[in-house]
Amino acid sequence: MSLAFVFPGQGAQTIGMGRDLAEAYPQSRAVFETVDEALGEKLSQIIWEGDIDTLTLTRNAQPALMATSMAAMAALEAEGVDVTAAAYVAGHSLGEYSALCAAGALDLADTARLLRVRGDAMQAAVPQGEGAMAAILGLDVDTVSRIAAEAAGDQVCAAANDNDPAQVVVSGHRDAVTRAIEIAKEAGARRAVLLPVSAPFHCALMQPAADAMAEALSHVDIKAPAVPLVANVTARSESAPAAIREQLVAQVTGRVRWRESIAWMARDGVTEIWEIGAGKALSGMARRIDKSLEARAVGGPGDVVAAAATLLD
Repeated sequence: MSLAFVFPGQGAQTIGMGRDLAEAYPQSRAVFETVDEALGEKLSQIIWEGDIDTLTLTRNAQPALMATSMAAMAALEAEGVDVTAAAYVAGHSLGEYSALCAAGALDLADTARLLRVRGDAMQAAVPQGEGAMAAILGLDVDTVSRIAAEAAGDQVCAAANDNDPAQVVVSGHRDAVTRAIEIAKEAGARRAVLLPVSAPFHCALMQPAADAMAEALSHVDIKAPAVPLVANVTARSESAPAAIREQLVAQVTGRVRWRESIAWMARDGVTEIWEIGAGKALSGMARRIDKSLEARAVGGPGDVVAAAATLLD
């Protein structure tokens, strides 16, 4: 068995996530305490006792999901499984920061602060209501890219997330994304719907946020990860800190090449995907990308114990 650890992105958040880990493992509780201290506020209280609208705000969801993933990693480590059990790490959008933190390339407190900057900058890049994202189901990325280009006109519309063979997300100006939905339906899409997001992520409209992240990342130490990162923007492995820094900036406006990333790892011998943190979306995508892959979600104490047992028994 060859493993990859993958880390979820925005949309996986739920009220109460990670609380059972914090109650079961002091190491997991310490993760939330460190993130709270780094941000100067009780983000853990929002995660465990807040309302979903507040948690879903980009500035909260991004560090919250990272904290939950790192709490799950801390629990795995307490059970004797560290990141070097994996051949690769990867993360979907903000999950790339979780992956780098898990692999020791980024400090936990720095990661929390970077994601707060990233969330604020991505939200501020486009005035509320001007941008949108839509999921296109049943068409491949090349077809959706052509549809996005046709829909754009003099606006921005691009394929932003290539999630799996039949799920591509477009992003850009709201009018252009709405046009893309109609064109996609005419082209035979099984479904094409607007997503409940607050900004058009991973397209050229995010350039102000990319500039903000270039500035923020210039002040943060990035080490070589303990295991290679498979980067969103290249769908290839990377361990050089300078390249990782550049890729984190490019990722803000660039396409999340998730389908290619999982397929690349599978071709390189990965046979099992562990989704570390909240939700099960990436596990489902992995199976649709390559049916030979085994995938499991590691989000609670029971998942942690069961996953560790597969390696340590």
